[in-house]
Amino acid sequence: QVQLVESGGGLVQAGDSLRLSCAASGRTFSNGAVGWFRQAPGKEREFVAGINWSGDRTYYGDSVKGRHTISRNNAKNTVYLQMNSLKPEDTAVYYCAAPRGPKFGSSWYRQVAEYEYWGQGTQVTVSS
Repeated sequence: QVQLVESGGGLVQAGDSLRLSCAASGRTFSNGAVGWFRQAPGKEREFVAGINWSGDRTYYGDSVKGRHTISRNNAKNTVYLQMNSLKPEDTAVYYCAAPRGPKFGSSWYRQVAEYEYWGQGTQVTVSS
């Protein structure tokens, strides 16, 4: 079992930056991949970014590629999402998630159903 807690959300203006954190307890992150998703009102949950267990492979959704960066510190059991050049369309609840067991390949990162553990989410609101 693993518990995930997101933090770092808030209200910012367009063009600002935010860094979200995802802290794990109950099981270390060091042997598992992690993903960030977001969900805006009335929309489906959308893949934002994913990172493998060692941190040397990262994946991004098309809407954030080039603006956001995912990273991890396994010693602190924490995964980060640095969000730059924020836009009003980035407004959503942001969730981190982890699969129960090891995964192989990269195509699964974007699939909500591949993740068993989810945090409670943190709200990000970007005003224009």
